[in-house]
Amino acid sequence: MNIKELQIFIHLSQSLHFGRSGDAMHLSASAVSRSIMRLEEQVGVALFERDNRRVQLTAAGREFLRYAEQAVVNWQSVLQRLHNQGEALQGELGVFCSVTASYSVLSNILEVFRQRYPAIELKLHTGDQADAIERIVEGGEDLGITAKPRQLSSRLLYQELTRSPLRLLVPNIPCAVNEQIAAVGEVLSPDVLANLPFILPERGVARTLIEHWFRQQQIKPSVYAQVSGHEAIVSTVALGLGIGVVPELVLATSFLRERVRVISVEPALPSMEVGMVVLQQRLSNPLVKAFWDCAKSSYSSLN
Repeated sequence: MNIKELQIFIHLSQSLHFGRSGDAMHLSASAVSRSIMRLEEQVGVALFERDNRRVQLTAAGREFLRYAEQAVVNWQSVLQRLHNQGEALQGELGVFCSVTASYSVLSNILEVFRQRYPAIELKLHTGDQADAIERIVEGGEDLGITAKPRQLSSRLLYQELTRSPLRLLVPNIPCAVNEQIAAVGEVLSPDVLANLPFILPERGVARTLIEHWFRQQQIKPSVYAQVSGHEAIVSTVALGLGIGVVPELVLATSFLRERVRVISVEPALPSMEVGMVVLQQRLSNPLVKAFWDCAKSSYSSLN
């Protein structure tokens, strides 16, 4: 077996879809299938159960996955050490975060990282922070910046970087939503909140925290829209279409912050912990460890 076959196996074990793994590995679905068959012939057992409707790991496949992940990490680490013997660290490093985090969180890390490791090329990919953990687990990125979920796989390591309180936003323009708020003197009791149109994130940690707060206040919100990404909530509220909840970090960096305003509620909305996540085994890669340590030192000096 070779490293490429192990990488294909690892990706398929996460995606459980031959087509998606093929796209990610720049192969056809049939090529992925042949690679898995070769692995199964070499180990002498079935690694996947597959039929027309689903693909899933066997017990032997789950055991082999631990070996495959460690083997790939060890191989990458050896290559990195060989390439960097007697030289400064160099190579590519993939980092995933939201657009907001790229300049509100990542910028602090990069100030230190660029000074220490100018030869490392950073490949920054942005998107919904709710996707960060999935992308790390699937091996698409080396590290990610995201809100900390309530449950985290034992395969992942997480370090807190900062905290951001959630804020309730209302439009700052004449609109029907503001007429409703003005009619109650801007005192947003649970009954009032239940009758206002809410813009909520589709998924992610913020959605979980907001729903928990709703349950505590016995609020059944009237959901006007569900959007992907916190930045989209600010823009939708700014249009006067409803009210929404976003982390303060997002509001502070939004170019639309003058078109919305924050209203306090009691009890206060919770804070969201923001940090860095990595597959535990990836920390044996010198580049990944370097970035991880820079993040730690960057924020330990700020906290």
